[in-house]
Amino acid sequence: MEVEGGNTSANDAVARKIPIQSRRAKVFYQFTQQNLPACKPVLTPSWIVTTFLLMGVIFIPIGLVTLRTSHSVIEIVERYDTECIPEKFRGNKVSYIKDSTILKNCSLYLKVPKHMKAPIYIYYQLDNYYQNHRRYVKSRNDQQLSHGLKSNDTSSCQPEDSSNGLPIVPCGLIAWSLFNDTFKFIRESSELIVNRKNIAWKSDRNHKFGKQVYPFNFQNGTFIGGGSLDPSVPLSDQEDLIVWMRTAALPSFRKMYGRIEEDLDADDVIAVHLMNNYNTYSFGGKKKLVLSTSSWLGGKNDFLGVAYVFVGSSSIIISLVFMLLHVKNPRPYGETAYLSWNR
Repeated sequence: MEVEGGNTSANDAVARKIPIQSRRAKVFYQFTQQNLPACKPVLTPSWIVTTFLLMGVIFIPIGLVTLRTSHSVIEIVERYDTECIPEKFRGNKVSYIKDSTILKNCSLYLKVPKHMKAPIYIYYQLDNYYQNHRRYVKSRNDQQLSHGLKSNDTSSCQPEDSSNGLPIVPCGLIAWSLFNDTFKFIRESSELIVNRKNIAWKSDRNHKFGKQVYPFNFQNGTFIGGGSLDPSVPLSDQEDLIVWMRTAALPSFRKMYGRIEEDLDADDVIAVHLMNNYNTYSFGGKKKLVLSTSSWLGGKNDFLGVAYVFVGSSSIIISLVFMLLHVKNPRPYGETAYLSWNR
């Protein structure tokens, strides 16, 4: 009895499995043969015209709002690399910038066109500077930036991996070419306070640059690239370096220098006292100072708004063309005489 009972339960299990397997096979067959229930929209002329028209109606207002928001951002852009070269050195700018015995101080005057509400972001802009060059981008050691001298393999940083027989922290061409122009802003004989904290990404400060890693043997070689670093401050707090180490994808780019956290009124004249230390003259680069407010979309950039307006306008034009073609040459729906093999 026990054996028969056991056989019966086994047979029942097999019987229960057969329908499941057959159902699965049926579903698989329907899937492979594309016989499963599906939504198959029929793209009639009216549907196409309506879809393109709806895209235009949605995209154009979004584009106009985006453009209006972008235009609400106030920007002051001033190029200073040529103005900050004394007249007698303008025939040989490279020798001027490389001569460490000459003081590189310079003054600019910026007039505020409209009321600028705080915070006002300060950027330096470099043109014709290819930070995206393959060898330049790879000339760094992320393990060293996180763990310091514990990371021994710095071959990727050559030729700026060691100096005088000692390793360099941080190593590589990116850190070696650190931007080192400085700016001071004066309004009506009083200095504007520039907040230089939190200008780098929080993720970079907390995870990519070590809190116990300090500069070591930096800019002590024969050739000095850019700025120096305070050896008593950990890399996680050297935000100028962190901002610079996030390389740009295009040859013209901006990087944040700091923030002015007080409003500037229209027609205010801002005196900028700067140190023109950074060498862009060897490769024909340009340097600009940028003061900018921001909006809920960020900085001033018309591309997104223009793109929305362009796509929306194109959609409306296409819908009108399709509508005229349909009115001029109407075609009965489902007429097989229009098929190529029936012509």
